[in-house]
Amino acid sequence: MNKALISLLHLTDPNLPIGGFSHSAGLETYVQQGLVKDKSSALQFVVEMLSQNLRYTDAAFVSLVYEATMKNDLKEILRFDEHCTALKLPKEMRVASNKLGLRLMKIFQPSNKNELINDYALAIKNQKALGHYCISFAMYASTLSISKEDTLSGFYYNAAVGFVTNAVKLVPLSQQSGQEILFEIQDLIEELVQQTVTPDIDLIGMCCSGFDIKSMQHERLYSRLYMS
Repeated sequence: MNKALISLLHLTDPNLPIGGFSHSAGLETYVQQGLVKDKSSALQFVVEMLSQNLRYTDAAFVSLVYEATMKNDLKEILRFDEHCTALKLPKEMRVASNKLGLRLMKIFQPSNKNELINDYALAIKNQKALGHYCISFAMYASTLSISKEDTLSGFYYNAAVGFVTNAVKLVPLSQQSGQEILFEIQDLIEELVQQTVTPDIDLIGMCCSGFDIKSMQHERLYSRLYMS
Protein backbone atom coordinates (compact mmCIF):
# COMPACT_ATOMS: atom_id res chain seq x y z
CA MET A 1 0.00 0.00 0.00
CA ASN A 2 1.23 3.48 -0.89
CA LYS A 3 0.69 5.25 2.43
CA ALA A 4 1.66 8.65 1.03
CA LEU A 5 -1.07 8.31 -1.60
CA ILE A 6 -3.65 7.42 1.03
CA SER A 7 -2.53 10.43 3.08
CA LEU A 8 -2.84 12.69 0.02
CA LEU A 9 -6.35 11.41 -0.71
CA HIS A 10 -7.32 12.05 2.90
CA LEU A 11 -5.79 15.53 2.96
CA THR A 12 -7.46 16.59 -0.31
CA ASP A 13 -10.82 14.88 0.22
CA PRO A 14 -13.53 17.45 -0.74
CA ASN A 15 -15.72 15.92 1.99
CA LEU A 16 -13.16 16.62 4.72
CA PRO A 17 -15.23 18.40 7.40
CA ILE A 18 -13.32 21.68 7.51
CA GLY A 19 -16.13 23.83 6.09
CA GLY A 20 -14.87 24.27 2.55
CA PHE A 21 -18.40 23.87 1.18
CA SER A 22 -19.36 27.16 2.89
CA HIS A 23 -17.05 29.30 0.76
CA SER A 24 -17.30 30.28 -2.91
CA ALA A 25 -14.14 32.47 -3.14
CA GLY A 26 -16.17 35.26 -4.69
CA LEU A 27 -17.88 33.05 -7.27
CA GLU A 28 -21.29 33.90 -5.82
CA THR A 29 -20.70 37.56 -6.71
CA TYR A 30 -19.73 36.66 -10.27
CA VAL A 31 -22.92 34.61 -10.66
CA GLN A 32 -25.23 37.27 -9.21
CA GLN A 33 -23.68 39.88 -11.49
CA GLY A 34 -24.26 37.64 -14.51
CA LEU A 35 -20.56 37.24 -15.30
CA VAL A 36 -20.51 33.48 -14.67
CA LYS A 37 -23.69 32.14 -16.24
CA ASP A 38 -22.92 28.96 -18.18
CA LYS A 39 -20.34 26.21 -18.61
CA SER A 40 -18.00 28.36 -20.72
CA SER A 41 -17.86 31.25 -18.24
CA ALA A 42 -17.58 28.81 -15.31
CA LEU A 43 -14.60 27.16 -17.01
CA GLN A 44 -13.02 30.57 -17.52
CA PHE A 45 -13.51 31.38 -13.83
CA VAL A 46 -11.82 28.13 -12.74
CA VAL A 47 -8.93 28.57 -15.18
CA GLU A 48 -8.30 32.17 -14.14
CA MET A 49 -8.58 31.39 -10.43
CA LEU A 50 -5.99 28.62 -10.71
CA SER A 51 -3.56 30.29 -13.11
CA GLN A 52 -3.86 33.98 -12.23
CA ASN A 53 -4.67 33.83 -8.51
CA LEU A 54 -3.72 30.65 -6.66
CA ARG A 55 -0.52 30.23 -8.65
CA TYR A 56 0.83 33.49 -7.22
CA THR A 57 -0.71 33.22 -3.77
CA ASP A 58 -1.82 30.10 -1.89
CA ALA A 59 -0.19 27.53 -4.18
CA ALA A 60 3.10 29.41 -4.06
CA PHE A 61 2.93 29.42 -0.26
CA VAL A 62 2.23 25.67 -0.29
CA SER A 63 5.45 25.16 -2.25
CA LEU A 64 7.53 27.46 -0.03
CA VAL A 65 6.16 26.20 3.28
CA TYR A 66 6.65 22.59 2.16
CA GLU A 67 10.38 23.35 1.82
CA ALA A 68 10.50 25.28 5.11
CA THR A 69 8.87 22.34 6.87
CA MET A 70 11.47 19.98 5.45
CA LYS A 71 14.10 22.29 6.96
CA ASN A 72 12.21 22.50 10.26
CA ASP A 73 12.29 26.30 9.89
CA LEU A 74 9.47 27.74 12.00
CA LYS A 75 10.73 31.30 11.57
CA GLU A 76 10.39 31.01 7.80
CA ILE A 77 6.92 29.47 8.10
CA LEU A 78 5.75 32.33 10.32
CA ARG A 79 7.13 34.80 7.80
CA PHE A 80 5.14 33.17 5.01
CA ASP A 81 2.04 33.13 7.22
CA GLU A 82 2.42 36.89 7.70
CA HIS A 83 2.88 37.46 3.97
CA CYS A 84 -0.17 35.35 3.21
CA THR A 85 -2.26 37.46 5.59
CA ALA A 86 -1.05 40.66 3.94
CA LEU A 87 -2.00 39.41 0.47
CA LYS A 88 -5.57 38.48 1.42
CA LEU A 89 -7.14 41.91 1.13
CA PRO A 90 -10.83 40.89 1.45
CA LYS A 91 -11.78 40.22 5.07
CA GLU A 92 -13.92 37.23 4.09
CA MET A 93 -10.96 35.52 2.43
CA ARG A 94 -8.72 36.02 5.46
CA VAL A 95 -11.40 34.64 7.77
CA ALA A 96 -12.08 31.69 5.46
CA SER A 97 -8.39 30.83 5.19
CA ASN A 98 -8.05 30.99 8.98
CA LYS A 99 -11.08 28.81 9.67
CA LEU A 100 -10.13 26.18 7.11
CA GLY A 101 -6.55 26.05 8.38
CA LEU A 102 -7.51 25.69 12.03
CA ARG A 103 -10.06 22.98 11.29
CA LEU A 104 -7.55 21.07 9.19
CA MET A 105 -5.12 21.14 12.11
CA LYS A 106 -7.84 20.05 14.55
CA ILE A 107 -8.52 16.98 12.40
CA PHE A 108 -4.95 15.91 11.61
CA GLN A 109 -2.86 16.84 14.61
CA PRO A 110 -4.24 14.28 17.12
CA SER A 111 -3.20 11.42 14.81
CA ASN A 112 -0.17 13.07 13.21
CA LYS A 113 1.69 14.61 16.13
CA ASN A 114 4.55 16.80 15.02
CA GLU A 115 6.65 19.18 17.11
CA LEU A 116 6.98 21.80 14.35
CA ILE A 117 3.21 21.90 13.79
CA ASN A 118 2.70 22.08 17.56
CA ASP A 119 4.98 25.15 17.59
CA TYR A 120 3.00 26.66 14.71
CA ALA A 121 -0.25 26.02 16.60
CA LEU A 122 1.23 27.73 19.66
CA ALA A 123 2.19 30.74 17.53
CA ILE A 124 -1.42 30.93 16.33
CA LYS A 125 -2.67 30.75 19.91
CA ASN A 126 -0.28 33.55 20.88
CA GLN A 127 -1.48 35.62 17.90
CA LYS A 128 1.89 35.49 16.19
CA ALA A 129 0.35 33.74 13.17
CA LEU A 130 -3.12 33.53 11.63
CA GLY A 131 -3.11 29.85 10.68
CA HIS A 132 -3.83 29.86 6.95
CA TYR A 133 -5.17 26.78 5.19
CA CYS A 134 -2.37 26.71 2.59
CA ILE A 135 0.25 26.84 5.36
CA SER A 136 -1.31 23.99 7.34
CA PHE A 137 -1.88 21.97 4.16
CA ALA A 138 1.77 22.24 3.17
CA MET A 139 3.06 21.35 6.63
CA TYR A 140 0.95 18.21 6.89
CA ALA A 141 1.78 17.13 3.35
CA SER A 142 5.48 17.48 4.09
CA THR A 143 5.34 15.65 7.42
CA LEU A 144 3.22 12.88 5.86
CA SER A 145 5.98 12.23 3.27
CA ILE A 146 3.80 13.25 0.32
CA SER A 147 6.01 14.40 -2.55
CA LYS A 148 6.02 18.09 -3.37
CA GLU A 149 4.62 17.55 -6.87
CA ASP A 150 1.79 15.40 -5.54
CA THR A 151 1.12 17.97 -2.82
CA LEU A 152 0.73 20.73 -5.39
CA SER A 153 -1.35 18.52 -7.69
CA GLY A 154 -3.68 17.73 -4.81
CA PHE A 155 -3.91 21.37 -3.74
CA TYR A 156 -4.78 22.64 -7.22
CA TYR A 157 -7.23 19.81 -7.83
CA ASN A 158 -8.94 20.27 -4.47
CA ALA A 159 -9.41 23.98 -5.22
CA ALA A 160 -10.75 23.22 -8.70
CA VAL A 161 -13.26 20.70 -7.36
CA GLY A 162 -14.50 23.29 -4.88
CA PHE A 163 -14.98 25.90 -7.61
CA VAL A 164 -16.77 23.42 -9.87
CA THR A 165 -19.04 22.14 -7.10
CA ASN A 166 -20.05 25.71 -6.28
CA ALA A 167 -20.61 26.57 -9.94
CA VAL A 168 -22.88 23.54 -10.37
CA LYS A 169 -25.01 24.81 -7.48
CA LEU A 170 -24.94 28.53 -8.18
CA VAL A 171 -25.19 28.92 -11.97
CA PRO A 172 -26.62 26.21 -12.01
CA LEU A 173 -24.83 23.69 -14.20
CA SER A 174 -25.48 20.03 -14.81
CA GLN A 175 -23.27 17.54 -13.00
CA GLN A 176 -22.04 16.42 -16.44
CA SER A 177 -20.93 19.96 -17.30
CA GLY A 178 -19.08 20.16 -14.00
CA GLN A 179 -17.19 16.96 -14.71
CA GLU A 180 -16.36 18.12 -18.22
CA ILE A 181 -14.72 21.23 -16.73
CA LEU A 182 -12.57 19.03 -14.51
CA PHE A 183 -11.50 16.98 -17.54
CA GLU A 184 -10.64 20.14 -19.47
CA ILE A 185 -8.32 21.57 -16.79
CA GLN A 186 -6.19 18.47 -16.22
CA ASP A 187 -3.38 19.65 -18.51
CA LEU A 188 -3.52 23.10 -16.92
CA ILE A 189 -3.06 21.64 -13.44
CA GLU A 190 -0.06 19.63 -14.66
CA GLU A 191 1.49 22.82 -16.08
CA LEU A 192 0.77 24.82 -12.93
CA VAL A 193 2.37 22.19 -10.72
CA GLN A 194 5.60 22.38 -12.71
CA GLN A 195 5.54 26.18 -12.56
CA THR A 196 4.93 26.20 -8.81
CA VAL A 197 7.50 23.59 -7.74
CA THR A 198 10.03 26.42 -7.62
CA PRO A 199 7.96 29.62 -7.41
CA ASP A 200 9.45 33.02 -8.15
CA ILE A 201 9.23 34.79 -4.78
CA ASP A 202 9.25 38.18 -6.51
CA LEU A 203 5.98 37.28 -8.26
CA ILE A 204 4.08 36.30 -5.12
CA GLY A 205 1.04 38.53 -4.82
CA MET A 206 0.84 39.15 -8.57
CA CYS A 207 -2.82 38.16 -8.72
CA CYS A 208 -5.87 39.52 -10.46
CA SER A 209 -7.42 42.35 -8.44
CA GLY A 210 -10.83 41.53 -9.90
CA PHE A 211 -11.10 38.49 -7.62
CA ASP A 212 -10.42 40.65 -4.57
CA ILE A 213 -13.03 43.20 -5.63
CA LYS A 214 -15.68 40.52 -6.13
CA SER A 215 -14.85 39.03 -2.74
CA MET A 216 -15.26 42.46 -1.13
CA GLN A 217 -18.56 43.00 -2.94
CA HIS A 218 -19.74 39.63 -1.64
CA GLU A 219 -20.00 41.12 1.87
CA ARG A 220 -22.84 43.36 0.67
CA LEU A 221 -24.82 41.06 -1.61
CA TYR A 222 -28.55 41.23 -0.99
CA SER A 223 -28.71 37.46 -0.43
CA ARG A 224 -25.91 34.94 0.07
CA LEU A 225 -25.62 31.17 0.18
CA TYR A 226 -21.89 31.20 0.94
CA MET A 227 -19.70 32.81 3.62
CA SER A 228 -17.22 34.10 1.05
